[in-house]
Amino acid sequence: MLPTALRHAGRCCRRRQDLKAYFTTSSTSWSDKPPSRKFDKEKINYNNDIIFSADVSKEHLAYPLLTARDLAKTFREPPTRVRMLVRDFIEDALYNPHYGYFSKQATIFTAPGEENEGFDFNSFKNSAAFEAAVAKRYLECGSVTETDGPGRQIWHTPTELFKPWYGQAIAQCLVSEYLLKYFPYEDFKIYEFGAGNGTLALNILDFLRAHYPEVYDRTLYTIIEISAPLARAQRTRLRRAGHEQRTVNIEHRSVFSWTKTEHAPCYVLATEVVDNFAHDVIRYDVRTLEPLQGLVAVDEEGEFVPYYSKITDPLIASFLALRRRLKHQPALPWYLRSSALRKVYAGLPLAPNLSPPEYIPTRLLSLLRVLRTHFPRHRLLLTDFSSLPDAVPGANAPVVQTSVRGTMVPCETIFVRQGYFDILFPTAFEPFRDMYEYVLERPIGCVGADPDDLTHARVSPLASSTSLLSLGSHFFSPSSRRSPLDGVTSASGLPVGERKSSVFSHAEFLETYGDLEKTRLKNGENPMVAFYENVKVLF
Repeated sequence: MLPTALRHAGRCCRRRQDLKAYFTTSSTSWSDKPPSRKFDKEKINYNNDIIFSADVSKEHLAYPLLTARDLAKTFREPPTRVRMLVRDFIEDALYNPHYGYFSKQATIFTAPGEENEGFDFNSFKNSAAFEAAVAKRYLECGSVTETDGPGRQIWHTPTELFKPWYGQAIAQCLVSEYLLKYFPYEDFKIYEFGAGNGTLALNILDFLRAHYPEVYDRTLYTIIEISAPLARAQRTRLRRAGHEQRTVNIEHRSVFSWTKTEHAPCYVLATEVVDNFAHDVIRYDVRTLEPLQGLVAVDEEGEFVPYYSKITDPLIASFLALRRRLKHQPALPWYLRSSALRKVYAGLPLAPNLSPPEYIPTRLLSLLRVLRTHFPRHRLLLTDFSSLPDAVPGANAPVVQTSVRGTMVPCETIFVRQGYFDILFPTAFEPFRDMYEYVLERPIGCVGADPDDLTHARVSPLASSTSLLSLGSHFFSPSSRRSPLDGVTSASGLPVGERKSSVFSHAEFLETYGDLEKTRLKNGENPMVAFYENVKVLF
């Protein structure tokens, strides 16, 4: 049977099984905690050196510091004798074209039927019968028990599970606003980041062709896809469905390497994409609250040696500086928020000299800069997980999971064998919305790293400060409108900018735009609305 976690976590895994021991007692190639290594707990818990690890050495620190892009160009197997930021480790583990998870292990679940068909929801007695049908379909999609060790994983998304109705809900959302604001004076331009099997694009285009033919004739749909096999599959599938090249364009590249600028109004889709965006990890010195960036060294045997150092990375510095400007609180335990309590805590025997780890969405900030620079008049529809069970320790921490003998098993560390594990993060939607609106308000020439970011990132996160920006504090006034872009009036002709984005629950969005009768079961339940309770939508 399909695990009940389907209702809440998409491709998130089942509860821990006794197979969890597999990762802590077997080959070290799958774990950073081999049984032969004995750690000095006192040394780990308290170390006055700036390098906060028991095992890091001068030899480790002499390894070259590489980025995920460097690794993709240089290595066809997981590297040794190198160092990298945690975000580069995660990005390499997921996206390296030679050994990354998405290039070798991930398989996307597809519902039964023809291209634009799916489950016949009206025929199921209740949700239990529907879940049984989904479990059966999993078996039809292929076995995941081919090896004893970590292996191929099949995961599902709302787009695939509820096709075509979920995609049609998104199409209805976009076309409603397009007709209100831009038709017939502007083309209907849609950009989708990371389109998977191409199901969402197919459902949207088929819906427009059938119900809004005059809009379909003005539609230009662009997919930006990092995976070469998926880009080929998307192109084949959409052409087979009769969507011509003049309507659909598929660009095989990372969105972070996008260089074209779309000056016209457009819509950007990111559905279950940012959960696999790499994060950095930071920890704070418990005495000074100075933040430290996380890195990992990979020794000659492929063992992982995580450690922390002073912040030198511009992207981490920019994120922390931006968070302070928005007055977002860091994820600190209550006993570290008071200077008096910090002093008492730091003086306790064997007290850790660092705060618990916090994972910060630095790659998400990179995406916002791409949107502001290259899609200045876009409207973003982003949907993803707002929370996840079975995460590794830490604030905003990811789930790290793999399939062992057909069972999804969560791990307790991010430092695992590259390419065999899915690493997915929750998104804090309300803080993300604030950052998104702030970045969009900035002039295009100001969306890069601020030269003062590195300095401000090192200031205590609890210190009060005034933004050094000359833009003023009006950005977060009660107004629901953005400031107009220079030289661009709103479509309504009013001297105001675009409406600011809002955050909706998964159910709220579908109840507004979905054709709920198509996914209602015989007993009145509606899995498209009831499932994915931990998903939110920004629009």
